[in-house]
Amino acid sequence: MKILFITSNRLGDAVLSTGILQYLMTEHPNAEVTVACGPLGESLFASAPNVQEVKVLRKKSYARHWLYLWQECRKTKWDIIVDIRDSIVSRILSSKQTFIWSGGDTSLHKVEQMASVLKLEAPPPPHLWFSEAQMGIARDYIPEGTGAVLAVGPAANWMGKTWAADRFSDLIARLTGPKGILPDAPVAVFAAPGEEEIAEEVLFSIPKKRRIDVIAQLNPGDAAAVLSRCALYVGNDSGLMHCAVATNIPTVGLFGPGYPEHYRPWGAHTTYVQTPETADELLAPFGGDPSIVTGSLMDSLTVDAVEAGVIEHWQNCAKKKAG
Repeated sequence: MKILFITSNRLGDAVLSTGILQYLMTEHPNAEVTVACGPLGESLFASAPNVQEVKVLRKKSYARHWLYLWQECRKTKWDIIVDIRDSIVSRILSSKQTFIWSGGDTSLHKVEQMASVLKLEAPPPPHLWFSEAQMGIARDYIPEGTGAVLAVGPAANWMGKTWAADRFSDLIARLTGPKGILPDAPVAVFAAPGEEEIAEEVLFSIPKKRRIDVIAQLNPGDAAAVLSRCALYVGNDSGLMHCAVATNIPTVGLFGPGYPEHYRPWGAHTTYVQTPETADELLAPFGGDPSIVTGSLMDSLTVDAVEAGVIEHWQNCAKKKAG
């Protein structure tokens, strides 16, 4: 059996779609899977057990990336095509079954929306797979015997969703202080290329012996493998947050002008803390246009509120694990 899985070029949405792929591989354990995704997603899918090939769609003028995919896939006799990009390619390739997601019920979380393409009643949670090489990299950053590590993601792909660096530093000091939930814990700071400035400000606020620098050093798959060795993740609404979720570690997302009803971390091991204002209220002074926002819209989210949310979630996860 041959399956073509066409997913998002955006990191966060690609991660949110991984549950569907895991479901397909469970249902068809002998299937050979080809994944088509953007460059950021390549390292996330390459290690999935049934994936034979990842076709990277680099955006080209006049939508020529879709022509490339059609040329690459047209000679294969597909059994199943799943397309969450609603592309023309899935409509013109030959397949016994084709499932195309074109949006669905926008009142639902993205995981639920994507699961509707296969008419699944129980939406499968995001899931990532790691090779031995990736786990070797992860052990280089967090060796055996390191103990519980706090992971933080202080950056985001849009300044409006970025909580201030000094607040992250304050939060870390509280959580890893003598009376914190992770006293004297090492702290791994993650960020993508281009996000170094705010992430390094947070990193350098941590005592040197407890710093783990994962800033703009790894591809998303390798960074996610490092995340899988952490005890707790706290970070802005971002693709990295969804990567943390998919590794199944306790995750706390910070929301302001994002939409938690669509993009909150998904799963029993996750929660989020939001500004007192809704996203629409935060964007109202800008006419609802995020493109003209030049600064953070997260200032009303206090360190006290985030600390309380993190502590409560950490305790709830501990109770679930013990029970």
